[in-house]
Amino acid sequence: MSPVVIILLFLLGLVLIIKGGDFFVDAASWIAEVSGVPKFLIGATIVSLGTTMPELLVSLMASASGSIGIAVGNAVGSVTANIGLIMGISVVCIAAAIDRRAQAFKFIMMAVAIGLLLAFSLGGSLSIAGSVVLLILFVAYMVESVMGARKAMRADSGEGRPEKDRRTVITNIIKFFAGVAGIVIGARLMVDYGTELARLFGVPESIIGATLVAVGTSLPELVTTVTAIVKKQSSLSIGNIIGANIIDLTLILPLCSVVSGKALPILRQNITLDMPFCFGLVLLAVLPPLITGKFHKWQGVAMLGVYAVYIGLLVVGI
Repeated sequence: MSPVVIILLFLLGLVLIIKGGDFFVDAASWIAEVSGVPKFLIGATIVSLGTTMPELLVSLMASASGSIGIAVGNAVGSVTANIGLIMGISVVCIAAAIDRRAQAFKFIMMAVAIGLLLAFSLGGSLSIAGSVVLLILFVAYMVESVMGARKAMRADSGEGRPEKDRRTVITNIIKFFAGVAGIVIGARLMVDYGTELARLFGVPESIIGATLVAVGTSLPELVTTVTAIVKKQSSLSIGNIIGANIIDLTLILPLCSVVSGKALPILRQNITLDMPFCFGLVLLAVLPPLITGKFHKWQGVAMLGVYAVYIGLLVVGI
């Protein structure tokens, strides 16, 4: 395949991701408004599951084909990109307040998940037992989210909700699934052909997984976040990032290990660089809002700075 065709397919993926993100955020916001479920919870569950599909599909396919460097680098690198780059941008643009009582569980869950993943990987592999523990965390996260949504719906009076006429419902259902399809297909095109371009320059697989593939599969979160910022839906944006990270850490790699039926090899780069930076960024993201009840612009700047250092170390290490 010629470089021109590869570039055109890469750009097609970009267009699909941008338009899909626009549809997705509009439909998810409508779901939150008509159901009475807080937008943070919608972002942390429905939106997160949708935007995490590219990471899950790419890591499973990479693991099945023996490309472990891409599988692990993608999952951990996506969390690093989600926080350092995407949440950093979001917090710099809109330093949102949070409800500590309602959101502390998810913040702590994200920190515990990366801490456990790092601890389980120190021996050079993620065992089946370690994978099962992380999958239990995923189930606990989803159960807590569903219970929180049900509680919010019971407490909501229903006043001020938008109309739910047949045409509006059908339109938003179509926009929701069209958005998911555009995001997933677009991310796949960008990852496949972006990776192909990178390989032409001889870039190692583990570096591709932690940078190009990780950022590529995080594009749904980036597009959703930027769209949410433009539409003044900061709670949806933050909820999406937190939820996507928890799903990345507790579902993707453990599932790769369980499906393969054996321990998942973890590269030295993942243990000494990728996971420690990811853990540090998670702490930088969750500690200030848990203490003060809000995000701060300086925090966003710091996250972007740490992410830039991480990318610099990766490039130097090539």
